[in-house]
Amino acid sequence: MRSQVEKNLIAVLRAAYEKKGENILLLDLKEIAPFLCDYFVIVSGHTKEHLQAISDNIVEALERDNIPLDHIEGYEVGRWILLDYGDLVVHVMTEEAREYYALENLWGDAKTLRYPEDFEDEPEE
Repeated sequence: MRSQVEKNLIAVLRAAYEKKGENILLLDLKEIAPFLCDYFVIVSGHTKEHLQAISDNIVEALERDNIPLDHIEGYEVGRWILLDYGDLVVHVMTEEAREYYALENLWGDAKTLRYPEDFEDEPEE
């Protein structure tokens, strides 16, 4: 049986994927940056509207499980939308912003999983 944290992570990953998010990564930061958060999810989209749709779907998926959003940044600009859930931070970015800020390189020591490739054995909820 999955923990609530694992269920939340899967819900975020699936919500991003449902809205055609691309290059979806889960970075486990617990060992290398526990002062920051436990997990990053990084996902790419194409346009402001695409990033907003991905973000909205993630927020709605977690709201269904009564997981409140602590903070959101960048929604109106739509180049890099940050969803802060405390121990989980979601970065929804254009490919250009993602390449420029290179978060996955900055946190290259983190255990990294790709969605859906590394989750193929996950049963549907």
